[in-house]
Amino acid sequence: MGPGWRAASAALVGGSVAIFGGLRRATLAVPRPDAVRSRPGRAWRWRNLLVSFAHSVLAGLWALFSLWHSPELLSDIQDGYSVSGHLLVCFSSGYFIHDSLDIIFNHQSRSSWEYLVHHAMAISAFVSLIITGRFLVAAMLLLLVEVSNIFLTVRMLLKMSNVPSPALYEANKYVNLVMYFLFRLAPQSYLTWYFLRYVEVQGQGAFLTANLLLLDAMILMYFSRLLRSDFFPSLRKGSAGRDVDGEKFLID
Repeated sequence: MGPGWRAASAALVGGSVAIFGGLRRATLAVPRPDAVRSRPGRAWRWRNLLVSFAHSVLAGLWALFSLWHSPELLSDIQDGYSVSGHLLVCFSSGYFIHDSLDIIFNHQSRSSWEYLVHHAMAISAFVSLIITGRFLVAAMLLLLVEVSNIFLTVRMLLKMSNVPSPALYEANKYVNLVMYFLFRLAPQSYLTWYFLRYVEVQGQGAFLTANLLLLDAMILMYFSRLLRSDFFPSLRKGSAGRDVDGEKFLID
């Protein structure tokens, strides 16, 4: 990648940050449920989740369509390249930067430190992909997770809203579990196997492999939380009476 293309990519990332900043301001006009209005500490979390939902819909469907439209990319995970994939990585990098700034500037770092760790990993990995132009297909596969995040975010919004229809939450609970397997666990498992078997553990390959393994640990931890919360509530510990105002966990 030449200097001109890198500068253009940086501009795209900056533009994405601005887009999500504007979207966050737009969420102020979205009506809030009574359960959110009655507890002001949840206002930030509600708006943040709405922005996260928008990113999940756009990035998840973008990744899915790009890979469906160009399936030949899957045959060259290390050096395969598409303009769509490059734009997607720039777009999502902007979201992760925006969300990190949103967390920090709104003094939510302590309750949302897991997100900050995840975003730091994603931003550093994506920047390396943008600079080198390599492993973009791996990033597209990883961003399939955003399809799963659509239903995960809906789950958290429903919990915050205290929606009176438990059937809606129950239906989403099972769809969320299926999507978790299809678009989070399956791509992550495949990429871990691929990196450990085919990618040289040096330079960028070593950096991305380390990121991937750390992400594996985080995903398994989140999956354990999800199962305990939605399917085995009797196994949850220390959650009774906990005030969740202002908190933003991947699984809550």
